[in-house]
Order: sequence, then C-alpha cells, then structure tokens
Amino acid sequence: MLIADSILIIILVLLDQWIKHAVVANIALGGQHPVINGVFSLTHLQNDGAAWSILQGQMWLFTVIALVALVVMGVFFWRYRNQREHWIEELGLALMMGGTIGNFIDRAFQGYVVDMFQLDFINFPIFNFADSCLTVGVILIMIGVFLADQREAHHGN
Repeated sequence: MLIADSILIIILVLLDQWIKHAVVANIALGGQHPVINGVFSLTHLQNDGAAWSILQGQMWLFTVIALVALVVMGVFFWRYRNQREHWIEELGLALMMGGTIGNFIDRAFQGYVVDMFQLDFINFPIFNFADSCLTVGVILIMIGVFLADQREAHHGN
C-alpha cells in the first residue's frame, strides 16, 4: 500500500498546484467568478496566515508545523503499512500529507497560500484543494480510529 499511497500523495499535490496555477492565471487577485450563484464562487486570494487569516505573516511557524506534521504522519504511515484493517487511517494520512505538502510548497516558494473556494451562503474562510484534503483526511482518521475501537471492543468480549 505504501507505493499506492505515495502515488496518491503525488497526484493530490499535483492537482492542488494545478488548480492554484489555473486560478492565478485566470482570475485577477481579489477577483471572484461565480460558479453557482449564491452558493459557490472561485475567488483568487493570497493568504499568509491560516483560516480567517489568523497568525498572518508567521511563515516560520507554519513551516515548523508542516515539517513536524509530515514526520509524524510518516511515522504513522510506516506503522500502518500492510495492515489491511487500517486502510481508512492510511487513506486519511495520504490526504493529510498531500494537503500539507501542497500548502507547504506555496508558503516555501511564494510566502503565501493561494486560496480560491468560496462558499457564498455562509461566512466561512476561503480555502483551497489542499485544505480540503486535510479536512477529509482528518475525518477519515477519526472514522478509522472509531472503527478500530469498535473492532477492539468486539474482540475483547
């Protein structure tokens, strides 16, 4: 599974960077392109912070967090390799690693992250594909941990 996970991570990073490049090339900075009126728009923003622009300008902090997170996720990948019962956690880790690397590339080479997905019906931070990978990855890991606890509870009885 390690090779498949590595390929998935590479695909996610490439897709993230391609989407960001397309937005930068086609939407002016600060510009907005409605996709579904009142629901969803593509917006070109540069974010040098986290969600809601918190910790703006703290690139060193995001770099340290990303590098530590990648090491920790790598350790868990190694731990879960070839364990079929942990495929959900492994998939979640692959998504999280892809998202972490995608945003790390932006910060390292540009000093900011390109964000573009805007939910027009709610006051929610504008986000990118890498952020989506991170969010879905966390959810999958939580599901995997819950299912592992359930398996353990059934085997303990």
